[in-house]
Amino acid sequence: MKKISGVKENRGCHNGYTELMANNIPTYQDILQSTNIIYKNGIRKTPLSRSSTFSKFVGTNIYLKMESLQRTGSFKARGAINKIVSLEKSKLSKYGIIAASAGNHAQGVAYAASIRKIPCTIVMPVNASPAKVSATKSYNANVIQRGSDYDEAWTITQEIAREENMTIIHAFDDPTIIAGQGTIGLEVLEDLPNVDEIYVPIGGGGLISGIAIAVKTKKPGIKIIGVESRSYPSMKESLKKGIIQRKTGSYTIADGISVKSPGNLTFKIAQKYLDDIVLVDDKDIVKTMFLLMERSKQVVEPAGVASLAYLLKNGHKDKNKNVVSILSGGNVDMYLLGQIVAKGLMQMNRLIKIFIQLQDKPGALKSVVDSISELSVNIVEVVHDRLSSNIPAGTAGVYLSLELENEKHAERLIEFLKRKDINFRVIR
Repeated sequence: MKKISGVKENRGCHNGYTELMANNIPTYQDILQSTNIIYKNGIRKTPLSRSSTFSKFVGTNIYLKMESLQRTGSFKARGAINKIVSLEKSKLSKYGIIAASAGNHAQGVAYAASIRKIPCTIVMPVNASPAKVSATKSYNANVIQRGSDYDEAWTITQEIAREENMTIIHAFDDPTIIAGQGTIGLEVLEDLPNVDEIYVPIGGGGLISGIAIAVKTKKPGIKIIGVESRSYPSMKESLKKGIIQRKTGSYTIADGISVKSPGNLTFKIAQKYLDDIVLVDDKDIVKTMFLLMERSKQVVEPAGVASLAYLLKNGHKDKNKNVVSILSGGNVDMYLLGQIVAKGLMQMNRLIKIFIQLQDKPGALKSVVDSISELSVNIVEVVHDRLSSNIPAGTAGVYLSLELENEKHAERLIEFLKRKDINFRVIR
């Protein structure tokens, strides 16, 4: 591994992770050697396939790299296995390993620990997805839920590691972790040698760092483009300022990439290898998740669709490019999934909700329903409201949830209601 300059040593961390370790950039050979480890320990080579649907939407050749189908449901298992298998088992068996994670890294580390039969503790934020907590426990990990976010969980992890002499498995700022993630780049080159661009979600930067090293070493002309949440553009701002920036951010549905600052190592790699970093909004992530489910029958988590969401939103100016979108994970909370379906339908005006104020007398609602039915609109839900303070006496408020074919169908409905002089408003 190559040592990089300009990063100060900090020995404040414990055991398996120090800032000194973060001074070492993994090489192409490190990534190549990682394949020998990960494929022997349960990692799958995930599919890379051209999507005719998304190619049409974006305006160029779109290939989807389905890390959402990876063991434990995300790319994180690659780095975790590569790291944990490489460590001395005698020490690990005595003291165990520990990691901080909101979900995917937790499952990857827990899975790798279960393979090696070593004790494993995971510190997860108190607001972590119950589904991800349950999945992590299913690999026999000891889960401790403390801290309001990843950063607080990471601080607590370091404290426990010092007290219990455990080895920390960092989520992204570790050369062996990065080398494991870089095996994705090798697979892309093997399956699509004439790839032009690769779009990769960025949280802490471990995934894109590994892919960039693997790809750029062999074919420097291939563009590597990172995609961050607009709420947490920490890597983009860091590269812009030339020094690591901390972005507190606001809420994003893509918790897997809501990282406040990149790592020392991943920042240095990004400076050297990345061609660009772009940003994506939650509304585009929601729409993309919905389209993947409907058109490709694939369930991908919010952070996992970030790269494709950017491409769908912005399109591509060159129709002859071969563009790979890394779909990095598929661990979605089932309660969230229901909201995604409803919000996705609403974004495309295939499900709209309207409020109608009627005279409170028999037959008033039937007249409206019969009129709407003339346009072949499916009524999904009807809710009456007579008691709210904003509903005048003698009238009734009715909320209708309506299913339509497409945006043009919705426009015809709105014009129809206006012609009928029906007192209504669309609920956004």
